[in-house]
Amino acid sequence: MSAHTPHELRDEFPQHTDKIHELKMNDAHFAKLMKKYHKNNRKIHQYESGVKATSDFHLEDLKKKRLYLLDIIQHIILHSD
Repeated sequence: MSAHTPHELRDEFPQHTDKIHELKMNDAHFAKLMKKYHKNNRKIHQYESGVKATSDFHLEDLKKKRLYLLDIIQHIILHSD
């Protein structure tokens, strides 16, 4: 098992999987944010697992972006009706 595990949204918010699916299907903005999050998350996982190489600076920048997107996604999940 890899020491670096991907941060999938279903793992980050296991208690909100139904809400995430609902928002993905009915909210274009949320779906776009999810797509950006997953794309960014996959890049990070590839770099951390050694599939691709990058600089530490670039990897840290991607991690900051992931946290930013995660904060926005969490806000939408928690404040949608």
